[in-house]
Amino acid sequence: MSVNTLILGDNLEILKTIESETVDLIYLDPPFFSNRNYEVIWGDEGEVRSFQDRWSGGMEHYIAWLKERVEQMYRILKPTGSIFLHCDWHADAYIRVGILDKIFGIENFREHVIWKRHNSKQKGSQFASKKFGSQTDSIFIYAKTEDAKIYTTRDVKDDEVEIKFPLSDQNGRRYYDDSAHLFCSPNMGARPNLCYEWRGYKNPHPSGWRLSKERLEEEYQKGNIVIREDGKLERRKYQEEYNGIPLGNLWDDISNVTVGKERIGCPTQKPEALLERIIKCATSEGDTVFDPFVGGGTTVAVADKLNRKWIGIDQSVQAIKVTELRLDKQRDLFSAPFSVQLHKYDYDTLRNKNAFEFEAWIVQQFGGVSNAKQRGDLGLDGKMPDNTPIQVKRSDNIGHNVIDNFLAAVMRNDKKLFDKNVTDKKPIGYIIAFSFGKGTVQEVARLNLEENIIIKLVTVEDIVPIAQKPTVSVEINEMARDAKGIREIEFVAAGTSEAGIEFYSWDFEYNVEHGFKADVMLDKEGKQTSKLKAGLHVIAVKVVDNDGLESIEVIKLKVNGTVERTM
Repeated sequence: MSVNTLILGDNLEILKTIESETVDLIYLDPPFFSNRNYEVIWGDEGEVRSFQDRWSGGMEHYIAWLKERVEQMYRILKPTGSIFLHCDWHADAYIRVGILDKIFGIENFREHVIWKRHNSKQKGSQFASKKFGSQTDSIFIYAKTEDAKIYTTRDVKDDEVEIKFPLSDQNGRRYYDDSAHLFCSPNMGARPNLCYEWRGYKNPHPSGWRLSKERLEEEYQKGNIVIREDGKLERRKYQEEYNGIPLGNLWDDISNVTVGKERIGCPTQKPEALLERIIKCATSEGDTVFDPFVGGGTTVAVADKLNRKWIGIDQSVQAIKVTELRLDKQRDLFSAPFSVQLHKYDYDTLRNKNAFEFEAWIVQQFGGVSNAKQRGDLGLDGKMPDNTPIQVKRSDNIGHNVIDNFLAAVMRNDKKLFDKNVTDKKPIGYIIAFSFGKGTVQEVARLNLEENIIIKLVTVEDIVPIAQKPTVSVEINEMARDAKGIREIEFVAAGTSEAGIEFYSWDFEYNVEHGFKADVMLDKEGKQTSKLKAGLHVIAVKVVDNDGLESIEVIKLKVNGTVERTM
């Protein structure tokens, strides 16, 4: 399983394909056992099917449904890894006792975090309530082993720096005065080993210094102990050396997402600050984060920002595609590439995909391992588990010369393996392409019949199903115009697809070089209005169908005395 991958499908089946002990952190926010239709968030077929599966037998069935998935999660965790399971009051006791304690062991329980979703006061009602208002969720933290790395502090936020570190030295480094912890207090009792004179200073009380003499001198040389002009000692705690603020198990400083740029329209969306804290608590840069219930995509979006590797799975097409849009929007020159695995793919997208990315992706889909070197590889792009070479051609009607070159490369790459495969009447290699010319097919047949050399020709469609992508058209209606000449324009998109349309997304400042950056990620109706000033405007709409396939329509509008659509 390659990292930085979004996967559409049943997480249980996909979990079974992931190698053991390869993941550092698992965060899962499974659908809550609330027996409410609002648990169907996106409404597409995959999510509805999953909702029905976990509900058909009540609480016991729900716990069994979740347990078999957590068992696989335990297997893929590294010994130093941990799991953070997010749930609410409906099933938290059953989950902890019936799943986590049994699979991870009571001894590996680390914490029960209470997340207070909001701080708003409960509204009064004329009707008497039989229960207290629910404002919190539970996050159960379990380690794989006692060697799990879980950090129990958090970084100081930007708006806390001046409060925590109010002073600055001559170099502008922020610190706070910690001189109160230079000497031991008298009520700590006599400590003869810490009673000494240092540079003419000593504690008059028998409790002595806080640090050994060697450590005190070391801190002085580092600039953390300062002899001030008035002759007094000052102990400094600098911001860059601060380990963080200790975390308790009540997290009431992170509110739920209700409005703002972060909001994408997913009712169970978790705030990025919450996932940032969790990921920093349990991983370092380069570690792998796994989310088997992607939902609105917060986990993988934050992991990507924090330079962690990640894998995300969801049964909902909308969940996967909205997450893809979030990742696209936050990407820059330093972002690592990522891939999306769907049930079907369209020819145009695959045919025009970045060559190296396509090679790595299709080799993986075929069950092989891609060649990371990309240069000096004799034109071989990967290998099967038994080391048999794979070559990928992102082309149609592959010609006869490809066979000659491939045969020579395979022999040079590993002559011993080549001879063995010929003797055993096994393929000496595989060539993957969109289609093969008649001459190529004939040459492969000749090699097999006359020289006992088997080369397997594999089309892309043999590996992944290819479908027709959707189409979209856009109607433009001028709604209003104000005194300053600003026009209010209505855009109405109409998509067509044999699979059916899922949703639309809009980019009102589209730039082909920067790619599609969604201003509106989830539009079920395909209708938007925008106020445009005089000038040229480029707007793009993306349509996504039920298979996850997509198309983009770009609209160029010239707004002046009139509104004109240009080519």
